This record gives sequence, C-alpha cells and structure tokens, in this order.
Amino acid sequence: MNRIRELRKRKGLTQTQLACQMKVSQGTLSYWERGDYEPDFNALRWMADFFQVSLDYLLCRTDNPSFYPPGGPD
Repeated sequence: MNRIRELRKRKGLTQTQLACQMKVSQGTLSYWERGDYEPDFNALRWMADFFQVSLDYLLCRTDNPSFYPPGGPD
C-alpha cells in the first residue's frame, strides 16, 4: 500500500518509528507498504486516525483524504 509509505514520509517517520507506535514489527510495516500483505481492520483504523485521513483514502479508493465527501457530513 503505497499510501501508507506516502503518509509515513509526510510525517517524517521511519518504518521503525511508525511500527513502534503501532506495536508491530518493522518487517510487518514493510510488507504492508510493499503490498505483500494487507493490514487488518484494526491496523487500518489506527492508521486512519493517526494520519487523520479516511479509510477510503488509506485504501486508495479516493484521492481525497478528508473524512467527509465534498459538501460535508450529512
């Protein structure tokens, strides 16, 4: 998932630093960034909160990082 790498680098974090905060190994994070494995829902939710982006943005389903669609919440 290239989006994880992109967001991590924007925050100025190394894989080791982010992995430590997430309580996963650096190898696990590397697998996720390369797309070898997919993070589980809890990891995705944690990253979305940490990076303050929507799950859809994190999963590359949209290029809009906002939690809400244009026009705001219903």
